[in-house]
Amino acid sequence: MERFELNGVQLTCPEAQLSAKIRGKLASGDYEGSEARAVLLRLKPGMRVLELGAGLGYISALAAAITGAQNVTSVEANPDMLATIRDNHARNGQAAITLHHGAVVGPDYEGETLAFARARQFWASRIAGVSDSGAGVVQVPALRIDGLLEAVKPGFVIMDIEGAEQYLFTKPWPRSVRQVVLELHPKQYDSAKTIKQMMDMLSLSGLTYDPVASRGTLLALRRV
Repeated sequence: MERFELNGVQLTCPEAQLSAKIRGKLASGDYEGSEARAVLLRLKPGMRVLELGAGLGYISALAAAITGAQNVTSVEANPDMLATIRDNHARNGQAAITLHHGAVVGPDYEGETLAFARARQFWASRIAGVSDSGAGVVQVPALRIDGLLEAVKPGFVIMDIEGAEQYLFTKPWPRSVRQVVLELHPKQYDSAKTIKQMMDMLSLSGLTYDPVASRGTLLALRRV
């Protein structure tokens, strides 16, 4: 199995998922480059971190190197990636990171599970839509964002969840959250007004645009 190193973090990727595009991103160091940059810029030792969408476990391992594995909680919906994430955490001496399996949903979601569509390239996996069917669709635990925020009490939240972020900002977030970093996925949104609605709720939560940590479709906000 091929190994890669990004910002001192050692990573492997399952052969079944290691497409030419993913290999290129890992080999060049561009994989989750904007997210890594935001973590290195804004995360401080001792801050509690909640990561939504663990991928290969890179960002959570990088965060743990700064703030300690005991302060990092990561969530991943794709069951195919869980063993790889744990292996990558352990490979970097960060096995104490808390890893939850499930898809993050809004505070008003009432079900215990929801359908999740696994993709050929792990980073394209997402909550299933009405057109998704077949063996790639599985039921996964539904984890409500308000419950996670209450349980983890993070100061730093980072997410890349392929459009599901649009459902997480229907109510104000707690003041304990000091920094939010989220990858936007406009093509996945239900409405052209979605980004404005998210920004309005983040503002109502006391968070404001952080131009230094933001880059492209990666939006960073911080409490000032």
